[in-house]
Amino acid sequence: MTMPPIKRVLLKLSGEVLMGDQQFGIDPAFVMELAREVKAAQAGGLEICLVIGGGNIFRGMAGAAQGMDRAQADYMGMLATVMNALAMQSALEQLGVPTRVQSAIEMDKVCEPVIRRRAERHLEKGRVVIFAAGVGAPYFTTDSGAALRAAEMRCDALLKGTSVDGVYDSDPKKNTQAKRYDTVSYDRVLADNLRVMDASAVALCRDNAIPIVVFSIREKGNLARVLAGEGVQTIVGAPASEA
Repeated sequence: MTMPPIKRVLLKLSGEVLMGDQQFGIDPAFVMELAREVKAAQAGGLEICLVIGGGNIFRGMAGAAQGMDRAQADYMGMLATVMNALAMQSALEQLGVPTRVQSAIEMDKVCEPVIRRRAERHLEKGRVVIFAAGVGAPYFTTDSGAALRAAEMRCDALLKGTSVDGVYDSDPKKNTQAKRYDTVSYDRVLADNLRVMDASAVALCRDNAIPIVVFSIREKGNLARVLAGEGVQTIVGAPASEA
């Protein structure tokens, strides 16, 4: 299984990545490093969509676990993703990269509503488009939002930048003997509950033949290496020989 030719990608970043070395919130210096990675990728001719989680500020499921109403907690999480999107927009535009934020929850004072054809026009004009607020409804994570936007925007791949350098058969932070896959099928991910993304997100990518590339975004220059078919990564795709 190899990466297909790529013209348009959706980059999904976990909110925790924006913390840098902090325990909470947004580290402006690290956000700027991420923005430089995105700028370098775009300079290579890519059209880039972004989706950023909100776990560095508020995670809906964690709030629900502590007794909050799940729907209310999820809406709070969606607002956290808008804050992260605005922070990334600010960093990108400081680097001279025109950027638009589109939110699934309308808030016209700070960003655009999600309008697919407008987003496509932005990409054609060389702008980065950041999709915020997930799918705009509770009970869906930003992983599902990323898969939905990747399908909607007809992206060639969904890149998931995390703190881990790929997909393992168990948690590498807890099991030092965990095996990392170079490639793995969608069905294997779902059957073995490998927790690459939510099952609904993996299934949506499978149904639309969108490969999922999991890699560590914390390594400087790694995004460019992954896009070049180099570096450490796991490609989740159609059934093929698995590592």
